[in-house]
Amino acid sequence: MGVGYYIGMKFELLQGKFIVLDGPDGCGKSTQSQLLKELMISNGVEVVGVRDPGSTSIGEQIREILLSNDNAEMNVRCETLLYMASRSQLYGQHIAPALAEGKCVVCDRWVSSTYAYQAVAGGIGRETLLDLAEHCLERTWPDVTIIIDMPMERSMSRIGDNPDRMESKGDEFHRKVRDAYVELADKYENIYVIDGNGSIQEVHKRVLLVLDTIFN
Repeated sequence: MGVGYYIGMKFELLQGKFIVLDGPDGCGKSTQSQLLKELMISNGVEVVGVRDPGSTSIGEQIREILLSNDNAEMNVRCETLLYMASRSQLYGQHIAPALAEGKCVVCDRWVSSTYAYQAVAGGIGRETLLDLAEHCLERTWPDVTIIIDMPMERSMSRIGDNPDRMESKGDEFHRKVRDAYVELADKYENIYVIDGNGSIQEVHKRVLLVLDTIFN
């Protein structure tokens, strides 16, 4: 990728920042998180990459429970509490220490995911979710959240032949998820929506343009 895509960004300003990439299943956020981490490292930024849920022993066990198709009977309140439990462990074990050391944290999903999947699409309610997050987490929102938007039909077409429990919730559910993500950007500062269509490098450029707007 050409240097012109990010020439204005002051990479040193990313140190100590908490950056989240989020979006519907199949939008490419994990790929974009990895590309962003690699670019930061190549420009001298100390980076810690994590995924939510996961990245701790406890979190990975919770992730397996949440995504297993063997747990089809799990209700949305149980889902929400498990996501918050994993997130609380992740923040305390990895994110907070990294930020305290001045490192940049790039996280795949955060509270924005639970807002879209459980609060809106799952129906437990926006205020209920946000109140729970305030009580469960040391920090509800990161410095920057970049949501990768894509039509439901296209994002779901990227899911493999063995969808997990969340990916299997149906088209109407995933349409609500997409709408909820877009809604978030209208409600809160430092949440940005970018177009997830196009090549990996084209989407990567859009991620960098958001960061370049903030950190220059």
